Amino acid sequence: MKTSIQFFTTLLTFLVMNFNTAKSQVLTIGNVKSTAIDGQTITVITDNTQTQITVYSPNIIRVRTDKVLNKDFSYAVIAQPIKTKVNIIQTDNDITLTTDSIKAIIYKTPFSVAFYTLAGEVINQDELGLTTSYVGDEVTTYKKMQPAERFIGLGEKNGDLDRKGNGYTHWNSDVSGYSTGQDPLYSTIPFYIGIHHNINYGIFLDNTYQSDFNFGASNNRFSSFSAQGGEMNYYFIYHQQLADIITSYTALTGRMKMPPLWSLGYQQNRYSYYPETEVFRIAQTLREKKIPADGITLDIHYMDNYKLFTWDKTRFQNPLEMTKKLEGMGFKTTVIVDPGIKVEAKYPAYERGVKDNIFIKYPDSTNYTGQVWPGWCHFPDFTSEKARNWWKKESAFFAQSGVSGIWNDMNEIATWGQKMPSNILYDYDGFKATNKQAHNVYGIQMARASFEGAVETMKKRPFILTRAAYSGIQRYSAMWTGDNRSEENHMIAGVRMMNSMGLAGIAFTGMDIGGFTGNPSINLYARWIQIGAFNPYFRNHTAINSKSSEPWSYGEEVLEISRNYINLRYQLLPYLYSAFYEATQNGQPVMRTLAIDNTFDAKVYDTQFQNQYFYGSSFMVAPFESTEKFGKIYFPKGLWYNLYTAETEKGNQEKIVPLSLQKLPVYVKGSSIIPMQSLVQNTSIKPTDTLTIHVFKGDIENSYVYYEDDGESYNYEKGAFYKRSITYNPTKKTVTFGKVEGSYKSNFSKIKLVLTGFGNTSTVKIAGKQMDTQTEFVSFLEPISKFNPQSDATKREGYNGKSIIIKNDGGEIVVGF
Repeated sequence: MKTSIQFFTTLLTFLVMNFNTAKSQVLTIGNVKSTAIDGQTITVITDNTQTQITVYSPNIIRVRTDKVLNKDFSYAVIAQPIKTKVNIIQTDNDITLTTDSIKAIIYKTPFSVAFYTLAGEVINQDELGLTTSYVGDEVTTYKKMQPAERFIGLGEKNGDLDRKGNGYTHWNSDVSGYSTGQDPLYSTIPFYIGIHHNINYGIFLDNTYQSDFNFGASNNRFSSFSAQGGEMNYYFIYHQQLADIITSYTALTGRMKMPPLWSLGYQQNRYSYYPETEVFRIAQTLREKKIPADGITLDIHYMDNYKLFTWDKTRFQNPLEMTKKLEGMGFKTTVIVDPGIKVEAKYPAYERGVKDNIFIKYPDSTNYTGQVWPGWCHFPDFTSEKARNWWKKESAFFAQSGVSGIWNDMNEIATWGQKMPSNILYDYDGFKATNKQAHNVYGIQMARASFEGAVETMKKRPFILTRAAYSGIQRYSAMWTGDNRSEENHMIAGVRMMNSMGLAGIAFTGMDIGGFTGNPSINLYARWIQIGAFNPYFRNHTAINSKSSEPWSYGEEVLEISRNYINLRYQLLPYLYSAFYEATQNGQPVMRTLAIDNTFDAKVYDTQFQNQYFYGSSFMVAPFESTEKFGKIYFPKGLWYNLYTAETEKGNQEKIVPLSLQKLPVYVKGSSIIPMQSLVQNTSIKPTDTLTIHVFKGDIENSYVYYEDDGESYNYEKGAFYKRSITYNPTKKTVTFGKVEGSYKSNFSKIKLVLTGFGNTSTVKIAGKQMDTQTEFVSFLEPISKFNPQSDATKREGYNGKSIIIKNDGGEIVVGF
C-alpha cells in the first residue's frame, strides 16, 4: 500500500513539473508594473514587455508591444497620429482612454485591453487569461469571441465571405494553379473587419513576418492574430459604418493615384504572344472584329532567353517601332518583369548589379542565388533605397522601348524549389532583416520601384501590376489573383477574392478571364468575360500550351456575347473612371461586397448570396456558374431595376430567376446616377460630345461625384480636373448638377439626361422654363444573331425612358420634373 502511494505521489509530482515546464514555455505579458502618459500615448511596462497605446485619430488606436520596443518603422503605414482630444483617467486597477468616438480601458492585472462604444457596448476585448503571449519568438494576441461574431477581409484569400471557423496564414507564395481552398496565396494583407451586435471594427496587424489569423478555428473561445517574430503591432479602428473603417484604414496605409485611362479598357494577354507578327495579328483581329481594346501584354518570351531588360531580336527586331505602330492602332503595350537577374558574365544588367552591389546576400556577404526562368539568378534588394534607385535607372529601358505598363511577376520571391533560406539578409531600409521579416514586403517594394521608375522615365501615369503584395500596395500598383484555373468554381472564387481585397482599399484588381491553367468550356468563357466587364481590371489571359483564348476562339455566339459586354464596359467608362476617383479620395473599392452597405443583414453572408457584389455604387452584379439554369438572388433593402428591362424588384427579398448564357444578371439600385458615353473602340478615340446621365427613380436622396481629367498625366493633382456633384432629390423632384470644380475642360459639351422609372414625364423645368422630354428606347445589349436555324432569334431588350439634352454649362443646373 505504501509503495502504491509513493508511486502515485511520484507520478503526480512528475506531471506537475512537466505541466509547469510546458507552461513556462509560454511567456505571458504579465501585470502592469508602471505607466507613463505623454499626450496621446500611454507607455506601459509589464512583467515581461513594454507596450505603447497611441491614439492615432478619434477612431484609431494603436497597440504596440514587444519585450523591448525598438525604433518604429513601417512599409505599410504612411500616416502620422492626428492631434486628437483625448481624456485619460488612471486608477489603481485600470486606465481609461476616451475620444469623441471610442473608449479603451487598459486593465492592469493582468495587462489587457478592451474597446467600447461611448454608450458602453463592447466592441472588442482581449480574452482574459490569454491576452497576449509569446511562444519562443511567436507573439499572439487573443481576442474574446463575441456571440455570433463574423469576420471578413484579409485581402487575397480563398474561402467564404464570413471567415468564422477558419484560420489563415500570410506568407507570400508562388502557387500556380492553386485550388479554391488553398492558403496561403501570393500576398499579405493582415487587415480584417469584425462584426457583431450591430457593431463593426477593423484590426490591422502591421507585422511583416509570417502571420496567422484564427477566427475560431479548432476552438470556441477566441479569435487571434500572431506573428512569427517582431512586435505585436496592431491598429484598432472603430466606426459605425463599415465604409468608414475602410476610409480610416486607407488613411493609414495610403490610397491609389488615378490610373491611366487606357488601363481601364479591355486588355488582351496570353503566355505568350510572339513574334511581333503574331502581336499585330491579334491587334488587327480585335479591330476587324470590332472588339474594343486598349492593351496587349507580352509575357516572358519577349526577352532574350528570359533575361530582364532585353528583347529577343529574332522575335522583335525593332521593339520601339512595334510599340509605336501598336499605339497608332490604339493599343498600349505592357510587358512582364521578374526580379531575377541572370548570373551571366557580360550580361549588362548583371554586371551593373554586381558593380553597384544591390543584391540580397547570405551572412558571409555573398549574393544569394536562386533558379528561375533564365537559370541561376541574383535578386535586387528592393528594401534598399540603393537597389530601388538602381531598378529605376534600369527601368528606363522600357520607356525607351515605348512600353506603357509594367507587370511585376514572380515577386514573392518565386524560385524553383520554393524554399528560400531564412538566413538571407536584406537592408530593410537601414533596419536590417532576414528573409523571415523581409520576405512578405519584397513584392510591394518591387512594385514601388517599378512605379517610381516608370513615373520618372515615362513622364506620364504608368500602369503597374503586381502578383505579390503587402498592405499599402494600392499606393503603387494594381493586383490580380495570379495563376487561376479554367474552372467554374475558380471564376466565382475570384469574385470573392477581389471583393475581399476591396475591403482593404485595393481598388484596382482583376483576375485572368477564362482562367490561366487549363482550357475553359465555351459557356464558362462567355460567363467569365461577362463578369470581367464588371471587374476593375479587365484582363484576358491564358497559359502556354493552352488553346487560343481570344473572344473569337469560342465561336460566333460567344464572340457576340463578348463584344456586347466589352462594348458596355466602354460605354460605362465615365462611370468607372469616377469610381476610381472615389477610391483616390476615400479608399472605397470599385468592386464591393454587399457587406459594405448591408453590414448587419445576415443574408449577404449566406453562401447562396455571398458572391453578389456592387460595381461602383450603383450596379449589383449576381455572378453564377455557367452551368446553372436558374439562380437565386437576394435583393437588399431598396428598389432594384433590371439593367436590361428596367423591371423592378423590391428589396429584402430572395428571388429565383432564369439564367441565360447571353446575359449576366445585373441590377441598378433605385436613385442611382450613372454617366455613360458613346461607344469607342479604344480610349484614344474621343466619344461624341454628349454625356448621357441615367437617373433611376428611387425614394432616397443620392449624390454622385462625376469626374474627368486628361487620363494620362498627373496635372489633376495641380487642379486640372473637371468635377461636379450630381444630386437626385425625390422629395423636391429635382436632379441638380452642381457647379463645376477644376480647370479641365470637359470632353462633353452637352448632357443628355435620361429618366428611368419616372412614368410619362412629358416635361421638365430648367431655369424656370418648361421643356419637353423625348421618349427614348434604352438598350444596353445588341441582339445575338440567329445561329441555329431551329431556334428563335433574340430580340432587342430595352425599355422606354424620358430624355432631354441640355448644354453642359459650368454653373449649377437644376432640372425639375
